[in-house]
Amino acid sequence: MLRPMPMKHVRLLALTEALPQASLALAETESFHPDDRPPTETQLSALPGRAYRDLYSQAHTRLDKITRLIPIEPPTAIGQIRVVDVDELGALNDWLGKRWEEASSYEEDLRRLDDQERLVREQQAALQNFAHLNIDLGMLRSKTRFLDIYVGMVPRENLRRLEGAVGLAGYLLHSYMQLGDITHVVILGPTGEKESKLGPVLAAAGFQSLPIPEELDREPAELQRDLDAKRHSIAEQRQALRATLEAWAAPYRDQLLDARHTLMLAEPLVALDPSLRSAGHLAHLAGWVPARAVKALRQRLSESLNGAFELTVRNPRPEERLLVPTVPVKSRWLTPFAMLVNQYGIPAYGEVDPTPLFALTFLLMFGSMFGDVGQGAVIAGAAWWFRGKLGRFWPFGLMAGLASIGFGFLYGSIFGYEHVLPALWMSPLSDPLLMLSIALGWGVVFLTVACLLAIYNRLAIRNWPDAVFGHHGVVNLVFYLALIAGSLQLSQGKGFGVMPMVLIVLSLGALAAHSWRHQKAPVGEKILVVFIETLETVIGYVSNTLSFLRVAAFSLNHVALSIAVFTLAGMMGTFGHILTVILGNVFVLVLEGGIVMIQVMRLQYYEGFSRYFSGDGHAFAPIRFRRGLS
Repeated sequence: MLRPMPMKHVRLLALTEALPQASLALAETESFHPDDRPPTETQLSALPGRAYRDLYSQAHTRLDKITRLIPIEPPTAIGQIRVVDVDELGALNDWLGKRWEEASSYEEDLRRLDDQERLVREQQAALQNFAHLNIDLGMLRSKTRFLDIYVGMVPRENLRRLEGAVGLAGYLLHSYMQLGDITHVVILGPTGEKESKLGPVLAAAGFQSLPIPEELDREPAELQRDLDAKRHSIAEQRQALRATLEAWAAPYRDQLLDARHTLMLAEPLVALDPSLRSAGHLAHLAGWVPARAVKALRQRLSESLNGAFELTVRNPRPEERLLVPTVPVKSRWLTPFAMLVNQYGIPAYGEVDPTPLFALTFLLMFGSMFGDVGQGAVIAGAAWWFRGKLGRFWPFGLMAGLASIGFGFLYGSIFGYEHVLPALWMSPLSDPLLMLSIALGWGVVFLTVACLLAIYNRLAIRNWPDAVFGHHGVVNLVFYLALIAGSLQLSQGKGFGVMPMVLIVLSLGALAAHSWRHQKAPVGEKILVVFIETLETVIGYVSNTLSFLRVAAFSLNHVALSIAVFTLAGMMGTFGHILTVILGNVFVLVLEGGIVMIQVMRLQYYEGFSRYFSGDGHAFAPIRFRRGLS
């Protein structure tokens, strides 16, 4: 299951006139990923079907515009499969062009109403700033010969200071509305020399001017009534226009559905267009097909083309590895984990697909760090309840909750209570040192498996030097295991041991010699680089192993948080006790649950994927019938 699905490179030679039928056969099988590279034969260099593609593109655009006005449900089934020739596509394009000419006037009218409504909303939003003023707003906007008027906002904390400052300048300040920490004010005063002194005072108080649009030239209450009436009128016009549009569209709905189906049948040939080459009556098409699907593809082409084709199949060449697509995981339960893996990258062809291993180790780490029967049940139940909104991701929440439930039974914990369920194993706080030892052991196993996968990936593509001497290669693994063996003996009071020391010296010496040989620099610089790389190898493996202590730390932290919640609840009465326990569990679920999720992802990405997973591949995207237009 960790190995990628084997792929084959196929090369199809057929008559140019049979390309539409061939494209339908390829779309039916959903197993052909096009190879856009041109063929080696120079005589097969022409690009057929450009007119077909242009007609399809124009018709697709027109139908897309029409269906934005008249929503049409996508077909639930493919329906009858037939070849759509260029004449039919041209006739459909012309028909859609005429329909769009008729429909475009409705779109323009709807856009005009939208613009009018947007203007009214903007005016209403501006009017909110002056809703508590019962005067003609036109008077506030105009500047008189003897009177200056300032309308704006000021922070509430600066209001008293500003009121005193403008009073000293001979101005009056009127506060007419309070919204949170902002006060809306009107400042009035005589024009003259004092006006120049008022500017710095307003700036120091954080005054922000509120411009009054020219359209707002009456009392706010009267303006609000008029704007409400305008919005109501616009809504009525839009409703009437929609009714007219529906009446216009009614006779064309079946034809538009047929048009969608016709374009769906034409789309596979258009999708193949960049990969097609021809010379006269002969056409060439190449692509990648899963090995297990080659037989079915050959049979479907034989039925569709009546045997008038040639299909050659070969294995991918080593230099083509990065061109070969990777078939994604099909399991419903692994799909959400595959989505998280794809956030890091897509496995290149030949690499181990980390999804199954990622799923297993993720659930084990999350469950051990967040083990509680009740809280796990809440996570699983929420994932099931909101599965419609979570889409393909809901199994992830369900399995994470089940993992938490499983470890909750091992720890004997339900909503933080540890004396309700008998522990199948023990509570983490009963032996913290054992938990820390298990976490370190888990880290050693995890890093060892990651190194083995890195070695396998390099051997699979025949990259022998990196498999042996590269980062996390064989020599690195020998060093790491020797270091772990010696440290284990040392912790048992037996001394580090001669054999582990010999292996460490030899492995570090081999890495240093390999690095020295590949350095092109002065002797002093080579010594410095080799020393730093050797030191980095030692420190890196030690720190990476210690990173897994967080697995035990969070399992202990989970119990400690529960103890803190119950200690606080014990100080309350009956109602306070219940409320504190409930709120405490919510706090643990939301805050600690999120932190644990982040920590597990960090261990997976940085301690796992970075060792053996390049992520520079691309996903398998076969030609298929698409139900929608996008």
